[in-house]
Amino acid sequence: MTTAPQTAGIETKPQRPEKEKNGRTVQGGATTVSGGSTGTAEPAATRGRTSIADVVVVKIAGMAAREIPGVYDMGGGLSRTIGAVRDRVPGGRPNVGRGVKVEVGERQTAIDLDLVVEYGVPIADLARDVRENVVDAVERISGLEVVEVNITVNDVHLPDDEDPERPAEARVE
Repeated sequence: MTTAPQTAGIETKPQRPEKEKNGRTVQGGATTVSGGSTGTAEPAATRGRTSIADVVVVKIAGMAAREIPGVYDMGGGLSRTIGAVRDRVPGGRPNVGRGVKVEVGERQTAIDLDLVVEYGVPIADLARDVRENVVDAVERISGLEVVEVNITVNDVHLPDDEDPERPAEARVE
C-alpha cells in the first residue's frame, strides 16, 4: 500500500489527471488557489500548492446564508422535500449545501443561492444581508474572490404553514 506524499506536514492526495471544465483546468474537482514553488531554496510558506474543492465553497456559502435571520430554508421544493425525509433518517445529517451552486475558477468564484424566506421579512434587505455574509465568509475562509452572489427566492414561509419538524404553537393558552 502506498501513501500520499507529505508536504510541509500536510498529507496530500494524489491528484487525478487534469481536465477542462468551462474553459479552465481542474484537477479532481479542486481548483488551485495559490500556485507555490518547489525546492528547498524557497521559503517554507510558499512550497507547494493549495487547492480548494468546489464542495468546500458550497458548504461555506450554505452555512453563511443560513446564519441570516429571515432565511427559513434553502433549495427548491423537491430538494427541500427530499432533504426533510433525509433529515429524519436516524444518523442523517442536514445537507448544508442544499440550494447552493458554485462555479469556482483559479482565483474567483460565483455563487447561486435558492432561498425560502420568512413571511414579513423585506426580501431586498434579506438578500443584501445574505450577500454580505456569504461574500465575507467565502473570501475570509477560502481566499477566493467572490465575483457575484445570485439569489433566487423560491418561496415564502407563512406562519400558518405546517412544518412537521417544528412544533406547532398552541392557538389558545
